[in-house]
Amino acid sequence: MQNSETSNVSGKTYLDLFRRYLGPQWQKAAFMALLLLVGIGLQLVVPQVLRYFIDTAQAGGATSLLIRAALIYLGVAVINQILGAGATYFGADVGWTATNYMRRDLAEHCLNLDMSFHTARNAGEMIERIDGDVTALSDFFSQFSVRLIGASLLLIGILILLWLETPLAGLALTGFTVLVMLLLIVTRRIAVPSTVLEREASAQHFGFIEERLAGLEDIRANGGGEHAMRRFILSMRSYYFDTRRAWLMRSSIWLSSFGLFMIGDVLTLAIATHLVLQNTISIGTAYLVFQYMLMLRSPIEQITRQLQELQKAAASIGRIGALFETSSSLSEPEGLTIAEGAQAVSFENVSFSYDDKTILHNLNFQLKPGTVLGLLGRTGSGKTTLTRLLFRLYDPTQGTVRLNGTDVKEALPAHLHKRVGMVTQEVQLFHASVRDNLTFFDPTISDEAIFSLLEELGLSSWLATLSDGLDTILSAGNAGLSAGEAQLLAFTRVFLKDPGLVILDEPSSRLDPATEKQLERAIAKLLQGRTAIIIAHRLATVDRADEIMILEDGQILEYDRREKLAHDKGSRFYRLLQAGNMDLDERMVTGV
Repeated sequence: MQNSETSNVSGKTYLDLFRRYLGPQWQKAAFMALLLLVGIGLQLVVPQVLRYFIDTAQAGGATSLLIRAALIYLGVAVINQILGAGATYFGADVGWTATNYMRRDLAEHCLNLDMSFHTARNAGEMIERIDGDVTALSDFFSQFSVRLIGASLLLIGILILLWLETPLAGLALTGFTVLVMLLLIVTRRIAVPSTVLEREASAQHFGFIEERLAGLEDIRANGGGEHAMRRFILSMRSYYFDTRRAWLMRSSIWLSSFGLFMIGDVLTLAIATHLVLQNTISIGTAYLVFQYMLMLRSPIEQITRQLQELQKAAASIGRIGALFETSSSLSEPEGLTIAEGAQAVSFENVSFSYDDKTILHNLNFQLKPGTVLGLLGRTGSGKTTLTRLLFRLYDPTQGTVRLNGTDVKEALPAHLHKRVGMVTQEVQLFHASVRDNLTFFDPTISDEAIFSLLEELGLSSWLATLSDGLDTILSAGNAGLSAGEAQLLAFTRVFLKDPGLVILDEPSSRLDPATEKQLERAIAKLLQGRTAIIIAHRLATVDRADEIMILEDGQILEYDRREKLAHDKGSRFYRLLQAGNMDLDERMVTGV
């Protein structure tokens, strides 16, 4: 698949990328081109100065003329170095600016894709696709067009000067140049397929590393280190051989041209020597011809290098293009709004399938505003999938999900995400300030509102222990926070969002009794005046529920008022209550 994607990279694709990411920087790119073109002109002058110096010295010319020629030579060399440094600086600036914009666009595109895309790829692979592939385009963006054009102009300038000096040398070296360029054209795409495999192997390798680092504690605790290392060696071996193969294929162009240059050096030296012996040209002119031959190497090698960059770019552009072309399975919303306040929830003939497996079967139920639903079911029964449909992380395969009468598929994403809040067992914190972690980087939320909520949730004493208060930087992965503190911060997030529907995925299941009581007070406050769905792993959690729904194999096994089910001896919920302190999943499995 990757090979076909890359082989279809067209000239229009390159032009579109240049227009999109280099267009806004055309002034910098133009200045960089000017520096390179002036440098090319100076490079053509240097052999002329050396020829003058040699011929003047051989003829016994005045020392002042030799000194003047030497100073001109040194001045041109220094200016050329300054121009080269300036072109390199502007090239790096243009390249990294362009690729940073591309990273931004890729990240935004991927964040807008549905969950099926993300569940099929691990974090390491996505980092390599968004950062690694784009980094491979840095030189392509910053230097390809300018250096390719500059090298071509330098090549043409050298050949013109050679024809003016001696037609025989001009003819021989023109033929040599045509031969080298034909070789480059024939071999220009030879390394693209192997480079695609290299980029894919890189993504897979970094994805493997990310997975193992994320599970480091479990690997070490269960003695899986040896197995992980064997898998790492296999992954690294594949990455190594794919990278080596790609490098060898890309180097084949350079090796071929290098062999031809050796032949060209010998040919030029022979022609120049012959002309000097025939008294057709001076020794200075012979040196000039040979120097121009050596200079031919630079633009041809530059063209070779840019063609190698083009091959790497083609591989990366193919993968980046495929990523940009990946579309969300979610349909475009109509842009409707969802009314504020407690949400009325409606599932109308809702079914959902994933990877040809049906997860939910024809669900029909309605929650009135302010109702608290206790959602029970064994692992894999579809509880989490049901709640993900409310966030529109997925769209139902068939049927309609509504909030306050609005089909969630037609609602503005910003409205939908503001109306629905969620607290899970695992709280994700970011390497950012306490303020940003609570507000999700929303600057419109005042510090007073944050202080007030932290006071209500019993976190003001914790905040007082922080050296920089709300500006204190938290570490990713909840480092330095207890499970209770992390959960209460998650509740603060939801309070600040003020949603009309709250989804709780047993947020207190991992807490000690004292912290759990503190969290229970937060839950009670959070549920006031809001609709709620509580995914329960313990029956005590649904004591506050108004209604109970039990899912089994993606179907509603039982759904009614909690009091009614609790007193109905024939109900599944009644039997669960009678089973005592047995774990809820265990009761479901045993059919209690």
